Amino acid sequence: MRALLIVNPNATSTTPSGRDLLAHALSSRVRLTVAHTTHRGHAAELAAQARVDSVALIIVHGGDGTVNEVINGLLGEPHPKSMRSVPAGPIPLVAVVPGGSANVFARSLGIAPDPVDATNQLIDLLALRRSRTIGLGHCDNRWFTFNAGMGLDAQVCEAVDRGRSNGQAVTPGRYVRHAVRAFFRAKREEPTLTIELPDQEAIDGVHYAFVSNSTPWTYLNRREVHTNPATSFDTGLGLFAMRTMRVFASLRVVRQLLTAGLSPKSHSLIRFDDVRQIRIHASAPIGLQMDGDYIGLRTDVTFTAVPDALTVVAPAAH
Repeated sequence: MRALLIVNPNATSTTPSGRDLLAHALSSRVRLTVAHTTHRGHAAELAAQARVDSVALIIVHGGDGTVNEVINGLLGEPHPKSMRSVPAGPIPLVAVVPGGSANVFARSLGIAPDPVDATNQLIDLLALRRSRTIGLGHCDNRWFTFNAGMGLDAQVCEAVDRGRSNGQAVTPGRYVRHAVRAFFRAKREEPTLTIELPDQEAIDGVHYAFVSNSTPWTYLNRREVHTNPATSFDTGLGLFAMRTMRVFASLRVVRQLLTAGLSPKSHSLIRFDDVRQIRIHASAPIGLQMDGDYIGLRTDVTFTAVPDALTVVAPAAH
């Protein structure tokens, strides 16, 4: 099997020794070529060329942003109105060895968070020919793997991206600090979002909205954060949106998000699972994020679930 290992050498938890170990171990199983990314968008370029070259397997060693680039490079720009917008023709298998700060996509697939453990796991999965086909989401002419959102989480991602470009380390603590600051900045602002769902009346008065393609929505070190526990790679999208910025009401919901086994509930919380399409309109430009990357300001975004979009090397779904 021909395989391409795409490495982001600037990812949080990648090291030269770890990359060498990964490449050496994989070379015993596949005909491996190694490519290091050098600029933003490079992973997408490498993935697109690998598909043209009929490479059978792409292994991504990096964070969620690198994984997102690879998948967008493989699948190309989705059709905004299509429910089956995966391009025709063979698409390489995708495997992930975590190398970022959160690695939500890989961990949601059951991949070990430690790169060495994940390498051994990948070798075993390849030997057993284990793979599964998963659904993805798309919006704004891009694919996303595990989550997207408008408002609060996009502001947090923007702040984290700005800090990363200034040389600040990306840590769970930094995400939390930015989330607290963004919440209190937005606390007195009027809600700007209106949500439209199939066969539902429009829901207005929304401050922020999260759209999930899997669960957990994210991780804080080992702690899982579940916005939509019933959402998975095998269902439609999950929606989690808040119609209040009151401190105590928000803290109650946050406690539920961080408590294992609890399904978040609140009079001010809007939650739907297994939704095929979600449209969110903003009365003023508001931030959009996908897979933890800040995209920019938007006023109208449609999120679409696409089943059976990608085949990944991963354990069977639980």
